[in-house]
Amino acid sequence: MRFWMPLLAALATCSCGPSGGRGPVEVAVIGAPDDPFEQGVRLSPAAQHIRAATHEGLVALDPAGQVIPAIAERWIVTDDGLSYIFRLRDSAWPDGEEITATDTREQLRRAITRLRGTSLGLDLAKVRDIRAMTGRVVEVRLTSPMPDLLRLLAQPELGFVKNGSGAGPMAMSRNDDEARARLSALPPESRGLPALEDWEDVARPIAVRALSAQGAVAAFAGGDVDLVLGGTLIDFPQAEVGPLSRGTIQVDPAIGLLGLMVRRETDFLADPARREALSMAIDRTALIRSFGLAGWRESSWIVPTDIFTAPPYPADRWNGASLDERRRVAAARVAAWSGAGREAVVRLALPPGPGGDILLRELASAWGSIGVAVRRVAPGDAADLELRDTLARYPASAWYLNQFHCSLNAGLCAPEADALVRESLTERDAAVRERLLVEAHAALVEREVYIPLGAPVRWSLVRGTIRNYLPNVWGMHPLFALSQPTT
Repeated sequence: MRFWMPLLAALATCSCGPSGGRGPVEVAVIGAPDDPFEQGVRLSPAAQHIRAATHEGLVALDPAGQVIPAIAERWIVTDDGLSYIFRLRDSAWPDGEEITATDTREQLRRAITRLRGTSLGLDLAKVRDIRAMTGRVVEVRLTSPMPDLLRLLAQPELGFVKNGSGAGPMAMSRNDDEARARLSALPPESRGLPALEDWEDVARPIAVRALSAQGAVAAFAGGDVDLVLGGTLIDFPQAEVGPLSRGTIQVDPAIGLLGLMVRRETDFLADPARREALSMAIDRTALIRSFGLAGWRESSWIVPTDIFTAPPYPADRWNGASLDERRRVAAARVAAWSGAGREAVVRLALPPGPGGDILLRELASAWGSIGVAVRRVAPGDAADLELRDTLARYPASAWYLNQFHCSLNAGLCAPEADALVRESLTERDAAVRERLLVEAHAALVEREVYIPLGAPVRWSLVRGTIRNYLPNVWGMHPLFALSQPTT
């Protein structure tokens, strides 16, 4: 069994990788070769890591996933929670021009505009105004309190850019014929911070490339890379690299969505009760056990109960009914539909990979037990159900609910849920605001827009020479921190 246990790192010896603890830290992020160089607002994991390293925003995330100062050196929140006031540090753009409050205001306004039409844009809907108060003070005003605003502002997509360049904390270079990003940490004094002696000797460069899961694991096992990032459940069976002395598998305690989006409500899936039948039939504990993972948090709800101040519904959706009892109810619903000579079949889109094969096997077994057949199709093909594997940006019910907003065209949705979330944006009473979000969740559940499985899985391979790496719930591991001395 593999466990969510950073303690495993202590069991690994400090076997040297390609950097030997001195040269560039070699990082592989699982993905396609061009992923690190993506632009726009829908970024792959590799592009998110590169953007975060080279395009600071007001705040950033540290290795533990906590918010830390970036362009803003400090901030305050007004007592009513409706205003965040940031004081900028004395820093400059790559061309030497000072970063001002006016720059920051325009940067944030443009970023929010670019993000319209995305779930992150919906998450930022409470931002009412952005003001430049003095040369180095910026205020962000909200329609209602939002305790998670700082975490949103730390997202890579909200990093600052001018004339195609960011303000650090790292600079990127790339050879035209090489699919590898080379990152160098900028000296502290160039970022408005006190100078440090022997900076060039202390700060290690980072080399980043994107590889397939198989290629990344092979490169790690062969000593060609120090760190592999971006592993998911689909490729987790490939994570084994031999004895612990060769490296360590680290699994993030991630939160977010892992489940099946309902793409179409036709034929067998036309009735919400039959869509629920599919969810009822799944043995989530057995499903994850087949991957050799322990400590995973399963869920039968879209929004986990502990996200709310007080759990508004039980942890188990079916009030503790046994798997056999659930499957009897589900099978009766299937039989009632199939009695007219119709075939109960669903087209399931899963990514290629050994984890996808395991999911197919487990789901086909569960649904076969209630009389439903499964046909696998490729992602992008006409599917009834499609795997959804997404990390949360912040720990609030609004994030989960926004993933199903009708404007995103991601699958089935509930307009009444969208209306309730929209009403919550201006509600200043915390209890009323939470009640609206609970009702929005109930509307999505009633429509059966999604079949939850549990929390997403994110894993890394970390050599003993790597410093400043920590598992965290966001699955983001700052590259800049990897270049710095251990603190």
